[in-house]
Amino acid sequence: MSRSAISRALRGYKLHPEQLLQDAPAVSLASQHPNHVWQIDASISTQFYLADDGARVMNKAEFYDGKPANLKKIERQRLWRYVITDHTSGTLYVEYVLGAESAENLCSVLINAMQKRCESDPFHGVPWVLMTDPGAAMTSGIFRNLCRVLSIDLIINRVGNARAKGQVEQAHNLVEREFESALKFQAANSLEQINAWAGQWMRYFNATSIHTRTRRTRYGVWQLITQEQLRLAPGVEVCRELAVSTPENRKVSNLLRVSFRGAQFDVSSVPGVMVGEQLLITRNCWRDKDSAIAVLVGDDGRERFHVIERVGVDAFGFAETAAMIGEQFKRHAETPAQVSRKVLEQIATGTTSKADALAARKAKAVPFGGLIDPHKHVNDTVLPAYLPRRGTTLNVNAPSVECVPLSHVEAAKLLRPRLGQLWTAQTFGWLQERFPEGVPEEQLDAVEAELKRPVEVPRNPFGLVRSSGGGE
Repeated sequence: MSRSAISRALRGYKLHPEQLLQDAPAVSLASQHPNHVWQIDASISTQFYLADDGARVMNKAEFYDGKPANLKKIERQRLWRYVITDHTSGTLYVEYVLGAESAENLCSVLINAMQKRCESDPFHGVPWVLMTDPGAAMTSGIFRNLCRVLSIDLIINRVGNARAKGQVEQAHNLVEREFESALKFQAANSLEQINAWAGQWMRYFNATSIHTRTRRTRYGVWQLITQEQLRLAPGVEVCRELAVSTPENRKVSNLLRVSFRGAQFDVSSVPGVMVGEQLLITRNCWRDKDSAIAVLVGDDGRERFHVIERVGVDAFGFAETAAMIGEQFKRHAETPAQVSRKVLEQIATGTTSKADALAARKAKAVPFGGLIDPHKHVNDTVLPAYLPRRGTTLNVNAPSVECVPLSHVEAAKLLRPRLGQLWTAQTFGWLQERFPEGVPEEQLDAVEAELKRPVEVPRNPFGLVRSSGGGE
């Protein structure tokens, strides 16, 4: 078979390489209103970098894959372009940064895009949904936290599915063709100048360019937004306070401090803080290392942020906020646990003040006035009557235990203190005669009773009377 015949057969069976390499069918996306969905993306400029004397064009003979050292040399000077588009109106926002695609740069661009800038630029507000790619900066904790506290639904597209945010990808192409091409004829001296020129071009483009879908200008369509749909963003400083990294659990010590990033932070000013509880602590990338953020959750389920300060130490290692012995006396405000403890103490003692409760404790008063029966659950429980079970008698061959009788001397030592004056020399002879093999220890009580019992005998002609115990 010829190649053409094989090719026709492959096409007939839908197995031709050109057929197999085609993209999967796409689904068109829609948004409800301006600011409903924004798309954001970052791209490095392939044409320019910012040298010490201003923006320069990257010469292909100097900057290509065969000379990685040249690219490494200008790594921190390369221009990164962030573009944000409003899905409904097509309005775009562009801003340049230096260095790399970082979480700080991403948050800064998003915060700037949400702010109200000037009368000729109406585009502002907080989007309801934000679509982005799964880059490291886009999935960082600081960016996610910023979106969460601003109630922005963050949608991250699947890896390799860049066309899910095709609008912002096309916007990069527009910026390169319409704006960056002009930098070849007028070199910028600083990053601020590049962003100023980009802002002018952005406002011109949004106000004059007709969108192919809406058949109107981008600003013209965005102006259709209603009051309910436009959510005003907090100020730049407030937004930066909200852009915090992922919180970490820290245990509150008895000094009302937490350990975080190798330092101690005072949390005594945090509402509702208690000793031994876990507290979410995080850092703020726009603040210095002397402060951190405590993350609280309000009754409405939304997160609240409280700034805490690092505890400084003096030359001897003592905390700067510590009370000086003999000069100062400090104490923390009562925690919710301490307040609850006082209330429970008064309920248990039946008092209405702290002093009365303390006096009742010293008097060892019965808690709750004795109204609580600790054995009530035992006494009130009716136990079932169990049926007896038959058993088998166990025949045990118990070893016989033989007790050695006491000698006459040992028995005499035990009996003499018991008998007192009744013990005589004849008593020992009687004991030998009565127990010639020795006296069993278990019969000592019987022997004692026998010797103490008086014996009545008739008088003899000589007037003698026989006494008990065998004596005369």
